[in-house]
Amino acid sequence: MELQVIQNRIFEVRGRRIMTDFHLAELYNVETRTLKQTVRRNIDRFPDDFMFILSNEEAKLLIHNGVSQFVIPSNYNVGSTNIFAFSEQGVAMLSSVLKSKTALGINIEIMRAFVAFRQFALGYAELKQQLDDFMMSTNTKLSDVYQALTALSEQRKTEDNSKKKIGFQRYIEEYKEELKSKDVNPR
Repeated sequence: MELQVIQNRIFEVRGRRIMTDFHLAELYNVETRTLKQTVRRNIDRFPDDFMFILSNEEAKLLIHNGVSQFVIPSNYNVGSTNIFAFSEQGVAMLSSVLKSKTALGINIEIMRAFVAFRQFALGYAELKQQLDDFMMSTNTKLSDVYQALTALSEQRKTEDNSKKKIGFQRYIEEYKEELKSKDVNPR
């Protein structure tokens, strides 16, 4: 089974990455009711952190959520049954209660998908930390550059006030002053 197909069936509910009973049954090539029946017969192997039941609101949100349109088929009757949500540990436990070669092989692929998600999350956290560090150092450096430019600007303003103006405008002003000193009226 392709890893991407499995990863598309893993999503987050209640802050946990889970897979639904529907998708697991599909991957294990068993009926959903058979999978649920097996879980109910071995319920002591599935504590709350391994498997929990989705509330109707959570189930409806998964069905109607545009991002998760492939999570649960729209014709799935939520009202007649509760949807089981299995964490990574719950999926691992499923392989021990289903006891088929298909379940074992699929379970290995599912575990690889969960590991890939975890590695991605760790890589993302590390990248985010590096980006935050870069932003902090860049902001500090930019602040220093801004202060230096502000100081240089202030220094230039004081220098500009003390310097004689150069260029065409300066010569016109000097010519007017010269004419005033000679008591000649310019036109």
